[in-house]
Amino acid sequence: MAQDILDQIRLHGAVPAHIAIIMDGNGRWATERALPRPLGHRAGMKAVREVVEGAREAGIKVLTLFAFSQENWKRPPDEIQALMSLLEHYIAKELDELRRNGVRVSVLGEVDRLSPAARAAVDRIVAETSAGSQLALNLCISYGSRAEITRAAKILAEHVAAGRLAPEDIDEERLAQELHTAPWPDPDLLIRTSGELRLSNFLLWQLAYAELYITPVLWPDFGRRDLFEAILEFQRRDRRFGRVTV
Repeated sequence: MAQDILDQIRLHGAVPAHIAIIMDGNGRWATERALPRPLGHRAGMKAVREVVEGAREAGIKVLTLFAFSQENWKRPPDEIQALMSLLEHYIAKELDELRRNGVRVSVLGEVDRLSPAARAAVDRIVAETSAGSQLALNLCISYGSRAEITRAAKILAEHVAAGRLAPEDIDEERLAQELHTAPWPDPDLLIRTSGELRLSNFLLWQLAYAELYITPVLWPDFGRRDLFEAILEFQRRDRRFGRVTV
């Protein structure tokens, strides 16, 4: 049962305000079972529900999930089509419950690259959950951090060229205001499943001071107990942000 770990979390006090997750291992999960890769992605939908529900139970305010990277467009067309169909299926299946539970969904990334049906589904879930106030759920789709930072730099350059902004006014805070994640605080905790030890072009700016938690659990097997264990480990750490604890 996950309740015992949740009880420990509540005893320890503060939880991360913002958790980001690299959901990795769907393909490996399917391969280990001699299944087509798309079935691994479908199995991963259960884990998404688990972490959304678990985040609400633990009092997390922002949850950002890396669902589909810009690099993923290089995958075989049939797998991309399966992923787009799965996105539509997830939205159709989960929308009502997300809305009832006060989850506000935002989609971060180059959504113009999505198929028309997937784009329509994304627009629907964003619009119909806009009143949610219990949990901000960010789905990073067609997302790449370097592209995000480059986009922010171009916006600032355009402001300078138009005379709306002086170069000396550009600092870290001003650049962060042009990132997709501007409405939310930076993640306190990054979770990566499947045991891989890299950031994969995910939230490179925002993760500067995040605690990293790597688990060998493949994404389809990741449940709320795994989420709670990561939060509990976060609570045990001493976050100094470069300072010395006296």
